[in-house]
Formats: sequence, structure tokens, C-alpha cells
Amino acid sequence: MSTMFTSQDIPHAQTPFTPDGVIITLESVFWVLNEMTNMKPGKFLLFLLCFTLISKIVICEPPHTCPSGLDGDCDSAESAEWEGEFFPEIPKIKYEGPKSKNPLAYKWYNANEEILGKKMKDWMRFSVAFWHTFRGTGGDPFGAATKMWPWEDGTNSLAMAKRRMRANFEFLEKLGVDRWCFHDRDIAPDGQTLEESNANLDEIVALAKELQGNKIRPLWGTAQLFLHPRYMHGGATSPEIGVYAYAAAQVKKAIEVTHYLGGENYVFWGGREGYQTLLNTDMERELDHMARFFEAAVAYKKKIGFTGTLLIEPKPQEPTKHQYDWDAATAANFLRKYGLIGEFKLNIECNHATLSGHSCHHELETARINGLLGNIDANTGDPQVGWDTDQFLMDVSEATLVMLSVIKNGGLAPGGFNFDAKLRRESTDVEDLFIAHIAGMDTLARGLRNAAKLIEDGSLGELVRKRYQSFDSELGAQIEAGKADFELLEKKAMEWGDPIVPSGKQELVEMIFQSAM
Repeated sequence: MSTMFTSQDIPHAQTPFTPDGVIITLESVFWVLNEMTNMKPGKFLLFLLCFTLISKIVICEPPHTCPSGLDGDCDSAESAEWEGEFFPEIPKIKYEGPKSKNPLAYKWYNANEEILGKKMKDWMRFSVAFWHTFRGTGGDPFGAATKMWPWEDGTNSLAMAKRRMRANFEFLEKLGVDRWCFHDRDIAPDGQTLEESNANLDEIVALAKELQGNKIRPLWGTAQLFLHPRYMHGGATSPEIGVYAYAAAQVKKAIEVTHYLGGENYVFWGGREGYQTLLNTDMERELDHMARFFEAAVAYKKKIGFTGTLLIEPKPQEPTKHQYDWDAATAANFLRKYGLIGEFKLNIECNHATLSGHSCHHELETARINGLLGNIDANTGDPQVGWDTDQFLMDVSEATLVMLSVIKNGGLAPGGFNFDAKLRRESTDVEDLFIAHIAGMDTLARGLRNAAKLIEDGSLGELVRKRYQSFDSELGAQIEAGKADFELLEKKAMEWGDPIVPSGKQELVEMIFQSAM
């Protein structure tokens, strides 16, 4: 006798999923049942045993998913409160010294140790970047995401945003870092309207304020004016006035919440402030508009009593062909042209220096000598790769050069070092988040120690002094004071004859530098 089964015969029938997301349809289940009823007893028992074992292995309840894009609409109740610790296997990271083999310990960063009269933590003022650490997926222009942290549920709901925020503060506490940085849209989901987006942000910021307590605060906040399609032509430089106004409203809100959280700085990252071709661009008008935008930001900052430093982050390219804040020198020129030099400083990112054809040391020195060095995004790029790879800084030599500039600057406060760096696409373990930050902090701490050795030794400084000692003369003083005209210089040139040019001793300075490593 043949028996036919239908969905009505199965109580609470569902469409199950395998762990790989392969759907086991009801039709396939019915087919199996029908086949089973027509088998001989021995074959039937064998088939039933195999089917039972396979069912136990592959059939599971369908996972809850929803869009995580701008139009995602998820029931926040699905993102239930996370139970227990986010990082239960990770202890509080401690200093164990250079001989330690423990990957979850500091070897060079000893927060309270004094170097050149200042504690290491005060030289560094480390900060964790929320967007890379908690929103980074491992995706790149050529591949999909590779990371899905255990606490993620696939949604972009407010409940999920709150869960990430709790993970952030547990991460900071275990790492021993008391500062963090954020974009508005990375910590809170974008709404269908500006009012809804602001409400979402308010709700998340209220939680962040509670979790911060009195010990933690943002190093800086910023507005994300580059992801949404409305910003395809830029924000402050968009040719559409509606976009300009929307960008201003978003920055206004981002400054407010940064101020509310006790942020010490506010950053303007150019995003798409630039052009793809001059054939359809009025560059002069766009630069004027950007200056007016910055002037309005200064006025609003003062109106609400925000005393933090406003920072511009130079970037040469990506995503536009030409960014208006190409490098430190370009940004300094812009600020001088529009009378904003006293209102802003620069947030120098080492990877951006690579893209602009400079070294990080060059960009830091350019900012420093112009009185504009305010903050450092601690990352690095690969000179063999043509985009912003945002790698953790692991090169001790580069870190030493960075710290030489920081020491000359007298430190970075109220700025600091923000780890605007992300795990490699292939690094997918939760502990990798800690290892990357530990290694980055240790590298910069080692750079500080090396820079201090070079300064205390004095050999490098003395060699540089001797190289310019001819300007320590009476004529040199006149030149540097702007009191030596061409007639006087011509008279001296004729009196002295053809000059003897000394060696630059480049190999010697490099030997001295490397000896401190």
C-alpha cells in the first residue's frame, strides 16, 4: 500500500536550514517519507537509520537575519541582551616585560613608567577606533566579509548597536585603554529621516555615557559623510545645497554628542571632499564652500561651549581622484588662505602619508613646524599596495621616527594615538583584536624608548647641529633675522670665494639611528 504525506500531516512544519545555509525544503522531506513507505523492511530500516543520523547533524532552526544596510528594518527584540562576558577567554592585559612570550601581555608598554619626565600613558594617550574594531568585517574591494564576531546577530538594530557598545567598553577595560573614537553612523544605525537618525544616536550615546563612567572618554568623534549615496559628490563641497545643509546638520549633531561624552577633539575626515574631473567642477567655489562650512563649525563649537580641538585629517586620494586636503602642507595652506589657522590642527594618518608620496615622519614634521600637529592615526600602509590598507604599525624604526616628532612637539595632548587600523582580512579570531592592539601599543612604546635613547645620547642631535654651524655666525644670525640683503651676501661671496661643501654624513646618521633600535 502506498501512503502520500502532505504538510498538513506534520505538526508545526518549518523549512529547516543546514549550518551552511542550504535549505531542506518541505517537498524533499515529503519525498523521503513517501520513499520510506514503499521500501522493503530491511532496506527501510537502513534508510531510516541513515536519515535519522543525517537529520540530527544538519537540520537546525533558521537563523534570524535582516538587512544591515541603510534601509534595514529589524525588530530590536531579536537582539537579546548578551549573557556574560564578550571576551571570556581574555584576561586583563598586563605588562610583563621584553622577555615575556605571552602574546596577551605588554612587552614594552608600561603605562606608568616615566620616559623623559612623563609617564608613557601620557605620551601615548592611546585610543581604540570603534569602526575598525567593532564594525570591521574583513571585506575589501575584491572580497566579501570574513569576520562575524560571536556577539553579532546579522542585524543593524538599536539593540545590536547597544550590544556592540558594551563589547567596546569591555574591550577597553581589558586592554587598559581609557579613550575611544567613533563615527556617528558606526555606533548608531541610520534612520529613514534625520530626526530618526538623531534619535537613534541619542539612545546609543546615552548608553555610552553610562558605560564610560568617570575614567573613559572619546579622544574624538566625527560624522560619517561618505557612505550614504547623498554624499556621492561630497558633503561640504557638494554642488547640491540640500546635501550641504544635511551635512551641516549631521556635523552639528556629531559635535553635540562628542561634547556630551566629554570628547577632547573633533575630526573632519574629508571623505569625498574632492573631485573626479575638473571638467564639471568649480574648484574655487567648492573650496570656498568648505571654508564657510568650517567657519560655521567653529562658531557652533564656541556657542555650545565645546573646548575640544577641531582637527582636519589630510588624505591624498581614495575615493576621489583628488582630495582637497591632500597632505599636511595642502591643509595648512587652506587654513591660512581662509583665516582658520588658529582654529584647527591636523590629525595625521601614517597610511595617508604613504598614499601622498611622503613618509609619516615628513607629514608629522610638516604639521609640527606649522604648529598644527594635533593627533596621530596610528597605522601604516604597504608601499606595494595602492590603497589605504590601514595596517597596525609594527615597524619599530618607523615608530621611533614618529616618536621623535612627538617628543619635539612636547606630546600630543589633548590629542593622542588613535588605532585607526584593522585586522588583516585573514585574521578572524577574537583574540586577534587584542593581539593587534597589544602589538601596536608595544611598537609605539618601543619607538618612544628608542627616541629617548637617541635624545639622551645626543650624537644624532650634535651631528645635525654641526651640519648647520656655519649659520651660527654673525652673518647667519643676520640671514635668519631677515636683515641680510643680496648686496651684503654678494659682498661675502666675493670675499670668501668658492665655498667648500662638507659631507652630509648620511650613512653615519643612519648608523646612529639604527644603533638605538
